[in-house]
Amino acid sequence: MFFFPFSSLKDSSITLLFKDLLSQKRIKFRCQFFIHYFVTNPYICLMRKIPLYILKLFGWKIDSRTPENVKKCVVVVGPHTSNWDFVIGRMAFISYGVRGRFLIKKEAFFFPIGWILKKMGGIPVDRSKNNNLTDQAVKMFDENDSLFLVFTPEGTRSYNPNWKKGFYYIAKKADVPIYICYMDYKNKIGGFHSLFEPTDDVKKDIKYIKSVMGQFQGKYPEKGVY
Repeated sequence: MFFFPFSSLKDSSITLLFKDLLSQKRIKFRCQFFIHYFVTNPYICLMRKIPLYILKLFGWKIDSRTPENVKKCVVVVGPHTSNWDFVIGRMAFISYGVRGRFLIKKEAFFFPIGWILKKMGGIPVDRSKNNNLTDQAVKMFDENDSLFLVFTPEGTRSYNPNWKKGFYYIAKKADVPIYICYMDYKNKIGGFHSLFEPTDDVKKDIKYIKSVMGQFQGKYPEKGVY
């Protein structure tokens, strides 16, 4: 009479299960897998809808204009007046299916913060005097098939009429367009506004970008773009 060793199989399965759960490498891998695909990966369809629902709960809308047929660009976002800008902007990028990348000094990438920053789109850069940040960024564009490099040209959450022009020179040297993004707290809407091709007139171009962002109101209007 044939006898199937069910009890042995059951015990063996339980043993393997516990060994699997107790394996630190596998637990770490699964945590990384979960965070990458269900938290920080903007290409999961379900996760693209969740930010929209969250923003909708708070009365926010995302601009219907999408960055179609754009693989590489420098993204400028403004007015930047609050830390909430990053939260709203991050959710907007996920809903668009775009992975925004941003430059952060390499000293900030210590464990475990560094791993989290990278998953959120952070790129470590060397800001020492002997390293040209513009050249580092241009190299990134050369080495990637797709790259949306994000900047807040004001460089601070306080009012600053003297913008940092690094984003502009990066776009020029990398030969990529500038995508203007905005957040309008007054009407609770934000997103991609328009694509801009920089010319050889820096002052005129910066003035134009300011004129676009100046139409919108930051969380703290007195710190906005004028």
